[in-house]
Amino acid sequence: MNTYQDYLNEIEERKKQGLHPKPIDGAELLSEIITQIKDVNNPNRKESLHFFIYNTLPGTTSAAGVKAKFLKEIILGEATVEEITPDFAFEQLSNMKGGPSIEVLLDLALGNGETISKEACKVLKTQVFLYEADTERLEDAMKAGNAIAKEIIESYAQAEFFTKLPEVDEEIEVVTYIAGIGDISTDLLSPGADAHSRSDRELHGQSIFEHNKEMQQEVLALKEQHPDKRIMLIAEKGTMGVGSSRMSGVNNVALWTGVSSSPYVPFINIAPVIAGTNGIAPIFLTTVGVTGGIGIDLKNWVKQKDENGKTVVDQDGEPVLEEVYSVRTGTVLTINTKEKKLYNGKYELKDISAALTPQKMEFIKAGGSYAVVFGKKLQTFACKVLGIDVPQVYAPSKEISIEGQGLTAVEKIFNKNAVGTTPGKTLHTGSNVRVEVNIVGSQDTTGLMTSQELEMMAATIISPIVDAGYQSGCHTASVWDDKSKANIPRLMKFMNDFGLITGRDPKGKYHAMTDVIHKVLNDIAVDDWDEIIGGDSHTRMAKGVAFGADSGTVALALATGEATMPIPQSVKVTFKGNMVPYMDFRDVVHATQQQMLDQFEGENVFQGKIIEVHIGTLTSDQAFTFTDWTAEMKAKASICISEDETLIESLEISRDRIQIMIDKGMDNEKQVLQGLIDKANNRIAELQSGSRPALKPDADAKYYAEVVIDLDKIVEPMIADPDVNNEDVSKRYTHDNIQPLSFYEGTKKVDLGFVGSCMIHKGDMKILAQMLKNIEAQYGEVKFNAPLVVAPPTYNIVDELKAEGDWDVLAKYSGFVFDDNAPKGTARTKYENVLYLERPGCNLCMGNQEKAEPGDTVMATSTRLFQGRVVRDKDGKKGESLLSSTPVVVLSTILGRTPTLEEYQAAVDGIVLTKFKPSQKQLVMS
Repeated sequence: MNTYQDYLNEIEERKKQGLHPKPIDGAELLSEIITQIKDVNNPNRKESLHFFIYNTLPGTTSAAGVKAKFLKEIILGEATVEEITPDFAFEQLSNMKGGPSIEVLLDLALGNGETISKEACKVLKTQVFLYEADTERLEDAMKAGNAIAKEIIESYAQAEFFTKLPEVDEEIEVVTYIAGIGDISTDLLSPGADAHSRSDRELHGQSIFEHNKEMQQEVLALKEQHPDKRIMLIAEKGTMGVGSSRMSGVNNVALWTGVSSSPYVPFINIAPVIAGTNGIAPIFLTTVGVTGGIGIDLKNWVKQKDENGKTVVDQDGEPVLEEVYSVRTGTVLTINTKEKKLYNGKYELKDISAALTPQKMEFIKAGGSYAVVFGKKLQTFACKVLGIDVPQVYAPSKEISIEGQGLTAVEKIFNKNAVGTTPGKTLHTGSNVRVEVNIVGSQDTTGLMTSQELEMMAATIISPIVDAGYQSGCHTASVWDDKSKANIPRLMKFMNDFGLITGRDPKGKYHAMTDVIHKVLNDIAVDDWDEIIGGDSHTRMAKGVAFGADSGTVALALATGEATMPIPQSVKVTFKGNMVPYMDFRDVVHATQQQMLDQFEGENVFQGKIIEVHIGTLTSDQAFTFTDWTAEMKAKASICISEDETLIESLEISRDRIQIMIDKGMDNEKQVLQGLIDKANNRIAELQSGSRPALKPDADAKYYAEVVIDLDKIVEPMIADPDVNNEDVSKRYTHDNIQPLSFYEGTKKVDLGFVGSCMIHKGDMKILAQMLKNIEAQYGEVKFNAPLVVAPPTYNIVDELKAEGDWDVLAKYSGFVFDDNAPKGTARTKYENVLYLERPGCNLCMGNQEKAEPGDTVMATSTRLFQGRVVRDKDGKKGESLLSSTPVVVLSTILGRTPTLEEYQAAVDGIVLTKFKPSQKQLVMS
């Protein structure tokens, strides 16, 4: 936005969409507004005052710098504005959350008259978003004898910025709203197709419930009927927030049902209340904590038991559920935060202490987790300067240590990376731990929100303790449209300046890389003891332990180099038997989910846990297929236990790919990528010498459950089916319905195939090339009876395929090959029965740019089968996305239907689909 008139023009355009003026983040516009405020006769003065006070973004935006400077002038009497008194100017500064406002407050506190200094001191005592430059300035002033500086530091030592906040209400009344039956994906709350608008909170808010105006009006009606209560969004008979972490989903829920974070910052609401019969998806629950919200596991439907305690099943073998208590829309309930129980009137429904732990209560009190994280760091700083022990203000970190019990793999990683814990104490599952983070990833449809969060917390540079940060361009790779052109270069510049390696070079010196972020993170994670945080639920590396996170937690990790979380419980997965030669490793992944559910009577023991998979012999490229899918298993994360030789091979692959990134010119002045190569070489040397073997759990570690997968039972390809016509709506669109290929009897019509997303690797592309050659040899030609869209995960893979000759094979059979010199400017809406070789990136899997045609049946290698994600419904026919291996997808498009087992076996004859076999080595520490 360049001028005030441009801003007014934009306001008029937004009015047509029912929107308010967009919050101001630019210095040029705000400077013009201030000029108009100073001119008492200016016709725009009144609305300029309103924009200045109520519509300017805080933190480190350039507008915040201009605003803070002008407020300082008012406080010092250098400027006079009748409507903004010095006291009101201080109040404005107190709501600006760090950055320029802290600099101004320190100027006023440390270098002015007594009255102004005391007022600035009073405000500074309430602030937590201070960085090294701010705290060093305070420390220097105190050592120089400044009494105000000492007073502020003493206040920080006692954490008065937290202790003097109002206590959490003992009773919070809520009125229920059932947002859906069964699992609710974050797509319902923040649709992927609206990803471009996520940083415009009010505009994006219109997309909640996938733009369902009727549902939106129902929520508004409940708010009007119950103005003194909060709305609690519920997933009835399901889990809330499955799929992505989506800070934008929580932002939307908070915008419609939460409370304002500040009277001077528009459209930023906090404290939503959400619930699910089967709780909240793990990473989505973390996002709720970021905003000081409450997430409740209702358990209001339970499996019916017979007199012998066995689960009662229906004619389809599904457990029969019975309702324990009702939460139908409009029910008024009470959350008692003191008793930690949920009530309907005086009737106690459920203990909800897991939703109201001491740490979560602190998040609620502080208005979100950021303030607590920064508050603890600030208190530690102050106590160190004063030379005193840290007073116990915050709830003590829970430290659980069990004498004589070994450690799981995740417990070992957390113990290695923990900070601030009792020295020498070994921590087990359930401990709440601050850990240093090695790798942080940001993706492009959430990156703009991450950049906003960094501005809001006044961060300007990546933490020096982070080995590497990466910003991708994969989610917007398939279509370089006007929205992408407007958003992505701006994002890349911000992140590049912040210190991340970026997929696009703001200076244009290296080729734009649209590589799938998970694949890049899988390559740049170069130690099996690493902690990784990434802005996507599929941040699940095959080396180290990786946690998908919301955009805010990513921002926090980038700014501080830390994350805080409980050490999760683990489920151990091992394998026995042997694979038949025509099976793909993707079939092992699906069979793991199926066999786990069979072993535990339909209970998903993976949900919210770490899956410790004893993969043994697969390199991280292929093993990632397993770890990636664990998001759909509803696991919190996963860890691969590898043989030493396999880990060495994986690290060598990573090292070589990082070198290619360097050769392309992607390293920065701090030589972050070279540092990763050095780290990889060091780890390889340790493994070769035996000085530090590959990560393994202890033999006497304790697990929540142990699952043994019988490979001998996997005799045909396995397909995850959304079961779109199941009479029980709660059973639709889950990833638990795994069917064998023969279930479809070779007759199910397939309208489109997709080979792509993070679930495939270089081997899949080679399998595709070999299958096309096989089919031509069998039939004399390759003819597609359905379109096949192929999107390689990374440019590195494309380059390797070109060098090995496979890319020429694929291009030979293609009707479209991507051209980076002329990228698509509009999304494809119609498909011909040809092979499309698309630009590396997420493509159809994301669903935000291109989709299948409405009502299509899609066979895909991707991860998400949620309604509307890859394909929308149309009148009379539901769109459905079936998920399977690359060979099944390819053959389905050749035939235009699901193949029979015999057709499938013929098509893959002679192709090595996977070399996976259970390890014969000891993968535990005795």
